[in-house]
Amino acid sequence: MARQSAKKKVEKVEVPGGAHEHRRHLKAISDSEVVQSALEGDSRAFGELVSRYDQRLLNFVYRTIGDRERAQDLVQETFVRVYRHLIRFDQTKKFSTWIYTIASNLAKNELRNRSRNPLVLFQTLKKNWDADHRPLEWEDTQYKPDDLFRKRHLREKVEEAVAQLPEHHRLVFVLRELEGKSYEEIADITGCNLGTVKSRLNRARNNFAQIIAPMID
Repeated sequence: MARQSAKKKVEKVEVPGGAHEHRRHLKAISDSEVVQSALEGDSRAFGELVSRYDQRLLNFVYRTIGDRERAQDLVQETFVRVYRHLIRFDQTKKFSTWIYTIASNLAKNELRNRSRNPLVLFQTLKKNWDADHRPLEWEDTQYKPDDLFRKRHLREKVEEAVAQLPEHHRLVFVLRELEGKSYEEIADITGCNLGTVKSRLNRARNNFAQIIAPMID
C-alpha cells in the first residue's frame, strides 16, 4: 500500500493552460509551493527549483572550494540528492536551508579529501559587519574606469585573504558575509550551535582584518 501511494505522488500532473503560462505560475510562487508541486508530480516544478538555486549554489560552493569545474559537479550532485530525497524534506523548514546544507556537506567533504588548502574566491569587503549583507557590486557601470581598476585590485586582495582562513572559519564567513544567511540558518547548514557559529564568525572576521590590512595599506 505504501509503495502504491508513493507511486501516485510521482505520476505526472496535468496543469491547465499552456507551458509558458505554467512556467510563469511556478516562478511566482514560493519555494514551499514549488516543492509541493514537485511532490505532486509536476514535472516542471523541480526544474524551477534548479533554476532558482543553480547559480547561487555554484557561487557558494566555488567560493568554498576554489575550483569551478569541481563546484559544478558538486552542485549537480546536490540536485541529484534533492531529487532523490525530496519526499523526506520537512516542509515546516526552509527549503533554502536544506539545499544549502546538502551543498555545504558536499563541499566540506571535498575539502577533507584534499591534501592542501584550496583557493577561495570572496567578492565582498564589509566596512560594517552588522550591516545589510548584500555583496558589493564590483562591476557597477556607474564607476569610472580608475575606480573599477581599484575595485578589481581590492577584490583580488580580498580573495587572497579569505583563501588563508581556516576551512571552518571560511565556511561561516562566506555564508554570512556573501550569502547573507542568518546566524540561525548558518547553524542549521553547518550543524553547529549558535554560540559556535558566532565564535567562529568573530574569529574569521578578526583574522580576515589582520590578513587584509597589510595588503591594502
